Amino acid sequence: MWRSLASNALTLLAVVLVLAGGLVMWGKRQYTSPGPLETAICLRVEQGTNMTRLSDRLADIGAVSDATILRLGAEYTEKSHLLKAGSFLVRSGASMEEIVDIVTRGGRSTCGTELNFRIGVTRAEVELREVDPQTERYVEVLSFDPGTDAVPEAYAAYRDRTDLRFRVTLAEGVTSWQVVEELKAADFLSGTVADLPAEGSLAPDSYEVSQGADRAGLIAEMQARQTRLLEALWLDRQDGLPLDSKEEALILASIVEKETGIPEERRRVASVFVNRLRQGMRLQTDPTVIYGVTEGKGPLGRGLRQSELRRETPWNTYVIDGLPLTPIANPGRASIAAVLDPETTDYLFFVADGTGGHAFAQTLAEHNRNVARWRQIEAERAAD
Repeated sequence: MWRSLASNALTLLAVVLVLAGGLVMWGKRQYTSPGPLETAICLRVEQGTNMTRLSDRLADIGAVSDATILRLGAEYTEKSHLLKAGSFLVRSGASMEEIVDIVTRGGRSTCGTELNFRIGVTRAEVELREVDPQTERYVEVLSFDPGTDAVPEAYAAYRDRTDLRFRVTLAEGVTSWQVVEELKAADFLSGTVADLPAEGSLAPDSYEVSQGADRAGLIAEMQARQTRLLEALWLDRQDGLPLDSKEEALILASIVEKETGIPEERRRVASVFVNRLRQGMRLQTDPTVIYGVTEGKGPLGRGLRQSELRRETPWNTYVIDGLPLTPIANPGRASIAAVLDPETTDYLFFVADGTGGHAFAQTLAEHNRNVARWRQIEAERAAD
């Protein structure tokens, strides 16, 4: 009898184990298989949320088929305690395993709202934008000039969100004075910048920052990036360039940056200045004269006067020989690369051609014809 009872108990135990194993396998398939989410969503995880509340919310919105399985899977993989606050892109059909990985992997938001403080050559702009989960592209919510525009009422609501990301973007060709002055209006930064950074020492780039980041620390990062970039490009420079130092390369790059906004022209424009330096010709470039007038403190806002073209300053390349005293702006990677690897040409002159680009010439006679065509275009535009 006892032997029969023991045999039945063992049989029952075996059945229970088989059923339990089957249940585990079913749960694992549910955890790793594609989920029911039909369209991508931006999942916002508030500070202090735990895996239980998150799993219930995911079940309520139809992102997962079973909240309990998600919780158990997170516990089994030892990820429950790794949940981070932020906004995360969850694509359609994401499995529970993928969702848990997304919200615990590194804590960095992959969608949601971003504040981008753009510093341009003529103005700054605060742009709030959100990721559209369907296209995975940013869509502008609002924008304004912090120096001249009234702050939109909606800005305050976004500004205080815990998952808001912050970014500072520098355009190519901004001056160091402009950067420091505009950063004063970035209300999500803290601290002051004691000394004006050397012209040309800041890398035009996009910088992700945290709320309350130190302005001086951000400036230091901009300088470090420009130093690394210049050193790397200097090592790959052409042989025989009339540039004796990285500083001279930076000066010439800043001139190229201010002379053309056409990417395809940079190496050609650089070739004109390199050819002039090799022949001992003055560079005769208007942006250097403008810098001598403004010293980088904002755009000139008008045309140059003849008296300014004749006035001697350390930057007026119509008057001085060779390169100006310092860079005249902060050049980007493309302009630095252009002066260290210019096109091989015989061009010595260029002038605007009316299309946004320039007409290049080898001789003064040819250049004068190009200038006459440009003057005619200017006259026709003025008449219209």
